[in-house]
Amino acid sequence: MSELNAADFDLLSFDCYGTLVDWESAIVDCIQSILPAHDAHLNDAIVLEMFSEYEPKEQSTGGSYRKVLRRVLGRYGYRLGFKPRDEELTRFEECVARAQPFSDTLESLKTLQKHFKLAIISNTDVDLFEITQRSLGIEFDHVVTAQESACYKPELKIFEKAFDAFGTDTRVLHVAQSLFHDIKPATELGVSTAWIDRTEGRRGAARPAKVKPDSKFKNLADFTEAVIVV
Repeated sequence: MSELNAADFDLLSFDCYGTLVDWESAIVDCIQSILPAHDAHLNDAIVLEMFSEYEPKEQSTGGSYRKVLRRVLGRYGYRLGFKPRDEELTRFEECVARAQPFSDTLESLKTLQKHFKLAIISNTDVDLFEITQRSLGIEFDHVVTAQESACYKPELKIFEKAFDAFGTDTRVLHVAQSLFHDIKPATELGVSTAWIDRTEGRRGAARPAKVKPDSKFKNLADFTEAVIVV
């Protein structure tokens, strides 16, 4: 399931949050820094499970990702009996953008960029990705955001916009952690997929989904080793 032929692809498209950067730690750290001030308490797993339910609901409502995250925090507050303060809402709306890259991300991207074009397809705003971009250390050949596409993954429209931008003759491999947001819709469009299973069976910050990826790896370093032909 984890065998890849690098010669089959011209471009690697990545989900960013959860695949390249550790959004789960950022979400948990931010929520856990807010709850004590309201005498509210959750364990980390429940924080992520609630996020996995709240985020897609608010994305379906629409608006910028900043507004989505502000409404998500409002849902935590409603559930736990408090109203988030303005400073807390502002902090939460940037916590995902400020998430740190996984330990294998920077070196993997530098190596992959020598062999493929690289792209981002992300459920974020342009200005929020610019914050994240500074921590990744490379320039991508394409960046397609939810803000520019006027929809959020797993809607097919954002993928169709991205693949049109890549060019009809470009052979694409979509690389992502979320089965729900990425692997399932990419598969529906007939695009090859590589699942980076960073949660290793945990629920995590993304909803589960039933889909069979073309390949599976536990991290980006293992993916890079498999896809690069020396």
